[in-house]
Amino acid sequence: MIRAGILYFIITNMRSPAFFVAFCSLLAGADLVKEGNQWWSRVQVIADDKMEGRNTGSEGYMRAARYVASEMERAGLKPAGTNGYFQPIRFTVSQIDEANSSLAVVNGNVTGNQVTPIELGPDAALSVRRGLAPKFEGDAVFCGYCLVIPEYNIDDLAGLDVKGKVIVYIGGGPSGVPTELRAHYSSGNERNKAFVKAGVVGAVTIANPKSMDIPWERSTLSRLNATMTVADPSGETQSKIVFGARINPAKADKIFAASGHTFAEILALADSGKDLPHFPLNIKFRATETLKQSEVESPNVIGMLPGTDPKLKDEYVVFSAHLDHLGIGGAVNGDSIYNGAMDDGSGIASILQIAQMIKDQKIKLKRSLLFVAVCGEEKGELGSKFYAVNPTVPASNIVADLNLDMYLPLFPLKVLEVQGVNESTLGEDIRAAAKKLGVGVQSDKEPDRNLFIRSDQYSFVQEGVPALAFKFGYDFGTPEEKISKDWLRDRYHAPSDDLNQPVDKEGAALFNRILLDTGVRVANAPEHPRWLPSSFFKRFEKNGS
Repeated sequence: MIRAGILYFIITNMRSPAFFVAFCSLLAGADLVKEGNQWWSRVQVIADDKMEGRNTGSEGYMRAARYVASEMERAGLKPAGTNGYFQPIRFTVSQIDEANSSLAVVNGNVTGNQVTPIELGPDAALSVRRGLAPKFEGDAVFCGYCLVIPEYNIDDLAGLDVKGKVIVYIGGGPSGVPTELRAHYSSGNERNKAFVKAGVVGAVTIANPKSMDIPWERSTLSRLNATMTVADPSGETQSKIVFGARINPAKADKIFAASGHTFAEILALADSGKDLPHFPLNIKFRATETLKQSEVESPNVIGMLPGTDPKLKDEYVVFSAHLDHLGIGGAVNGDSIYNGAMDDGSGIASILQIAQMIKDQKIKLKRSLLFVAVCGEEKGELGSKFYAVNPTVPASNIVADLNLDMYLPLFPLKVLEVQGVNESTLGEDIRAAAKKLGVGVQSDKEPDRNLFIRSDQYSFVQEGVPALAFKFGYDFGTPEEKISKDWLRDRYHAPSDDLNQPVDKEGAALFNRILLDTGVRVANAPEHPRWLPSSFFKRFEKNGS
């Protein structure tokens, strides 16, 4: 009787415009709850302890990869790897033997060359990769941000005697340089090109504490994790930077003690936006590094939804996310499994959800879609770099990438932050899709975090493909900012990024709808996305965009 009464009430009031709007809103909200729960159920599988943190090359990662492939098949996606849904990649693995490694600074201004040990862990972390020198000693020079940005006549290496030396620099960059451009020149690849050209043999970084996502005490736990490079069949390495290290900002004065400068002085200049000085540090870095090396194989997972247009079906729009995380590592509060629920179980769950929604809603697309779950992101975006250079479809036919990585649905979605929003016509698509669902769009407001180069969209950008990346946005000084910052401090790259954390499932569902609509717009548009004439990245285009 109660249900019949409710039905009668609905029917008799449907002619009221106000009631009709309210009723439709109620239904839409119910759908968001359902979709949010579906998304979370996928995260629960991907970030389960059984996946053991999904470290690239591990059996836990393979269990997750098989799950993703099965979900792609269930969503009607065709296998688009080199071996079914899989694109296997061989990696060289390097791991430090810290008991047989050391770091020190040698002050040549002191009689007898005073040697100050730098403790690995509390004070510093050595770079770990193929091609480093087992024993190293070299003079050090401080060069500010050590950035070379020709478009803004910035060259921190100009006029410095750095040949055969170690350069020391602080994280961040000069104000006035657009966020994405500064991030590009801050990338390891661009820095190394500039360093090698100048004859530099070593590089030491010191983070600005104001832009550190993770406290040093926790970030240094990862120093013992294995690093990877894509295996080189020739066994050769092209790196000429044979020494590298990160220094704890709290211990940085050990590096500046003989220079006549202090780290506090450098930070004050950086934080006020003033130019940084360049000067010799009057020390040598002395290092011994012992590495253990091996090889593993791990796959990207790729599914395709073919387009329906006779001509446009040969163009591809990519939804990408990274499946890997950090595996099993240093215990925090007794937990050693780095589950990676938000980083990036959330993104993988979203691309699978979007694929299923397309099938369930019987959406027809003119262009083809590629759903690419990559490995090796936590090792330096290796899986996406490999795919972007070795795609399983013609490279010139990939026209866009929408990358979903740790977008942090921690509160209701009111504004979406989009990296790359002002670089290509994709910005118009994401703005239109967000506006349709009542969500605003903002550009990256924290340039010192270099977000544009820190995830897999950058691999596609370097191959000339217009791309976007996303996270839940906020205004400075709001509760949402505090929630995001607290999450980075407490859960980012920590075991606590697990299934026992609060998330906004309806916010994630709304995000998925926006990304779905954006993908549909791009796939069905008469013209594929184009770099804007003003974009620096237009120079990379290879497909006529």
